[in-house]
Amino acid sequence: MDSAVSDAARSRPLYFLYQWGIYVPVCVLATVVGACIAVPLGLLVSPKWANLYVAVWWAKLLTRLSGVRVAIKGRHHIDPDQSYVLVANHQSAFDIPVIYGYSGMDLRWVMKAEIKWIPFVAAGCRAIGHVFVERGNTQQATAAINEAVSKLTPGTSVLFFPEGTRSLDGQLLPFKKGAFRLAQDQGLAVLPVTVKHTREVLPPKRWAITPQTVELEFHRPIEPNAVDEGIETLMIEARSAIADAL
Repeated sequence: MDSAVSDAARSRPLYFLYQWGIYVPVCVLATVVGACIAVPLGLLVSPKWANLYVAVWWAKLLTRLSGVRVAIKGRHHIDPDQSYVLVANHQSAFDIPVIYGYSGMDLRWVMKAEIKWIPFVAAGCRAIGHVFVERGNTQQATAAINEAVSKLTPGTSVLFFPEGTRSLDGQLLPFKKGAFRLAQDQGLAVLPVTVKHTREVLPPKRWAITPQTVELEFHRPIEPNAVDEGIETLMIEARSAIADAL
């Protein structure tokens, strides 16, 4: 399958047919089947199991079948027994399967509330414990995030895209403070993550995939108690780490 995707990628018309004739139907089927497994597994056994043994493999399937390959740097910065607040730049919808499938971490996502209306996806996300937040509703978002964090077990982390939306031109947008306020309040280290080249794979407002190698780079964790000036400095340090690697 890998060689077939690579050969097709050299010819855009062939890859277009592959994408819409094979890849998209397989992704839809994998989403439905994955949700049907993840929901009872998450409710009856463990959300962590549903995440690592269903959702992570779903994300890897979506990535590999597209022809995209992932190079990873800085994994030595991650302590598997520690929980983090991950903050990553957001270049593309393809950031989601890349981070989800290849971080090697048990993650809970902070995602926009609109996703809770997508059939099967929403059910799987609820069973795993992902967090739906309403844009512009600070009270609801804070309550939902705090509830999710209160249920975290050691080694389970929460992921934010602190830009708040995808960058349309690839430039890093200003960060919002929510993730860093949570890290400071809960005493969790911030783990900055730089995502590279996903914008070239799937640019915003386009549906055509261009397979290539993307990169995930994990940076040194930033402990909130080591930051004298509080949330603002924590945010600046994390943003600088991500920006320097772009």
